[in-house]
Amino acid sequence: MERRNVWKDYSEREKKTVFEFAEGYRDFISNNKTERECVKSFLKEAKDAGFEELATLIKKGKKLKPGEKIIATNMGKEVAMFIIGKEPIEKGMNILGAHIDSPRLDLKQNPLYESNDLALLDTHYYGGIKKYQWVALPLALHGVVVKKSGEKVEINIGDKEGDPVFGVSDLLPHLAQDQMDKKASKAVEGEALDLIVGSVPIKDAKKEDKDLVQKNVLDILKKEYGIEEEDFLSAEIEVVPAGPARDYGIDRSLIMGYGHDDRSCAYPSFKAMMEIKKPKRTSVCLLVDKEEIGSVGATGMKSHFFENCVAEVMNLCGDYDELKLRRALAASCVLSSDVSAALDPNYESAFEKKNAAYLGRGIVFNKFTGSRGKSGSNDANPEYIGAIRKILDDEKIGFQFAELGKVDQGGGGTIAYILARYGMQVIDSGTAVLNMHAPWELISKADLYEALRCYVAFLEKISPESM
Repeated sequence: MERRNVWKDYSEREKKTVFEFAEGYRDFISNNKTERECVKSFLKEAKDAGFEELATLIKKGKKLKPGEKIIATNMGKEVAMFIIGKEPIEKGMNILGAHIDSPRLDLKQNPLYESNDLALLDTHYYGGIKKYQWVALPLALHGVVVKKSGEKVEINIGDKEGDPVFGVSDLLPHLAQDQMDKKASKAVEGEALDLIVGSVPIKDAKKEDKDLVQKNVLDILKKEYGIEEEDFLSAEIEVVPAGPARDYGIDRSLIMGYGHDDRSCAYPSFKAMMEIKKPKRTSVCLLVDKEEIGSVGATGMKSHFFENCVAEVMNLCGDYDELKLRRALAASCVLSSDVSAALDPNYESAFEKKNAAYLGRGIVFNKFTGSRGKSGSNDANPEYIGAIRKILDDEKIGFQFAELGKVDQGGGGTIAYILARYGMQVIDSGTAVLNMHAPWELISKADLYEALRCYVAFLEKISPESM
């Protein structure tokens, strides 16, 4: 059963809308390459659109009514948004869940050192990457340094016009015989992913002084940012590809950018919430951190942040108790929005073509993810899938169903199984991606737009009664 390429059905006016939406997204991922930057951008836009911060509402003790908009953030790296529905929250919510962290390199706690007259920063990779893809690329530093005084210094070097960039060196082919004989997973070791950041020794040094290039780097950091070497101990600095996302292809139908996994789902999820007015069921958008390393930690999906937010919102609606909270969670419907692997014409053998996702055929649904015998997956119920299919067909939204490659070839996971623990109806959905987890990934503008349309229709129309 082959799904139709959605580009074939667009009018010229619809195609213009697709490209306009993609333009906003391209700007977003170009300017927001970390979780903190995403949250900051989302929070500003949401507040401009009338969302009020949950913490402020709690202080005021304000009684919430249908149509009111609430946003909560967690440690600057996680977002929960609510639009209160006409029905009591106890009857369930319609939830869009996605993650805003992406594979990258992180600076270690004691990163700066000097070797062979070069200053370097030591890194530890984050998430599942092919390490050899991160060498010989222009890279940027994004993040925060927090001093002992509590002062927070924002770092963004490599993406502004005129900025220097950084990089991990690679071995020239003339000397790489041993490297070329290694497995790809070993060709570049994790401890070799260190950034070169300087080569000029500090001036006016004593003859016996050592590590003069390192001292010069520290001197520059002190003058420009007020940072001491010890301040790296309380820093969170991410190493990401430098440069903006770009249109890709002679027809400009694709976007090449860093962090499509999973911001190509988070962005349309957020934008869908901007279009919802007074829903029947409470609409929720949950954008979390740490998915790429197992959804752990205080800002990951396994934390109690979301559950606590729901309890607070129900309390402000004057309708909270523990049993009602449990009922609300169990009666909720979720699109766990994460990207899927697009069939790659250069590596067709890794895919089973009739169950593969294709660029340009609309939003992708995965009944299950996991690996080898569906291990670690949420397996969506057919009653739920049937209800979603009806909504999508009624709204003429382009969609496809797929698996992540051949059986026993590999696999992957999302936040779906975590939300499903509450008894929610959950299915994975998202855009198809080429080059997934590479520094530069590819998505289709059409798939991005169909994801937006799907998320809006889901928030407005799905309910237990439709199953």
